[in-house]
Amino acid sequence: MVLNNQFLRNFTTNQHKPSRTTGKCRSTSSWCSCGLWLNKPGNRLSLAFAVLLLGGPLGAMDWPLPDAAMVRNFGFNDRGRPALGTVFEGEGEVLAADEGELIFSCSGKETASRFPSPLGAWAAVDHGDGLVSIYGRLGDESGSRQLTRAYRGVPIATAGSSGWSGRNGFYFLLYDRKERRWVNASMVITPFPDTVPPQIQGIQLRNADGRLVEGTQLRGVSQGRYTIVVNAVDTLLEPRGVPLAPHRIVCSVNGEEAGSLSFETISARDGVLMINRNGLIPAPRVYAHYPAFEAGEVNLSRGQAILEVIVQDITGNSRSALLRMIVE
Repeated sequence: MVLNNQFLRNFTTNQHKPSRTTGKCRSTSSWCSCGLWLNKPGNRLSLAFAVLLLGGPLGAMDWPLPDAAMVRNFGFNDRGRPALGTVFEGEGEVLAADEGELIFSCSGKETASRFPSPLGAWAAVDHGDGLVSIYGRLGDESGSRQLTRAYRGVPIATAGSSGWSGRNGFYFLLYDRKERRWVNASMVITPFPDTVPPQIQGIQLRNADGRLVEGTQLRGVSQGRYTIVVNAVDTLLEPRGVPLAPHRIVCSVNGEEAGSLSFETISARDGVLMINRNGLIPAPRVYAHYPAFEAGEVNLSRGQAILEVIVQDITGNSRSALLRMIVE
């Protein structure tokens, strides 16, 4: 499940106006207007949190339901759109990832605007320094409505099937209000055990006309500018083997980097999702070729060329592929 652009605008900007019926949606904060709290001024990004995003010590938070099955992770290509959080399937109590103030909760039967919410019943916890954890797709009658403060490892709700989902589970997101970006929870929470390298299922080149050249046809590719399209997935150590997004894809041609795509954060600019690929670029430039990723760009000149693709998961496992090309 992903959030569409219209919902994102209402969720992360002050354009949203609460309806007259929002009295049923309860917030412990006086400035909640069904999402306006995300961009409340103040609370700068702390140095400690910045260190975490740069690969510092993990364990600052816990997974809300450790025994649940992860079926979508941060950055996953969900039919041409990026997943902004982690989707779990399972039953049981959803635990607070860390201590904080419960600033918003709403049951799936209540709507605060004319737009349907993909989150269904959801709650949000402010952990300070601009970091907010969001728990969606909860049970319609979850207990978070009776709480004012959340504590690490203490239940705040139950898993459910509200929102845009037909299966029991929940949706977990981390949002950095100051920088207006969604954060990969595995950058802050110790990742699930995984010793299996990612899989590279296909590599293609897309030319300026939009024509895709398969990896098996690269020995006679024409010179010009190409986008490097990589179909890569990761899996966890569980029987289901659900395909997940990798953590990083790096492409190089003849030893020179042609693209570095990472799934650490996803930013929002004027309602448009921005992905980290050698700087911020609009999400459609990465996710257009479902289920693959547009991981880099290169200008090919006549002669021989070697394309190398390295895919890495969040725990450090990696896999690489080499393609030798004859550019005509």
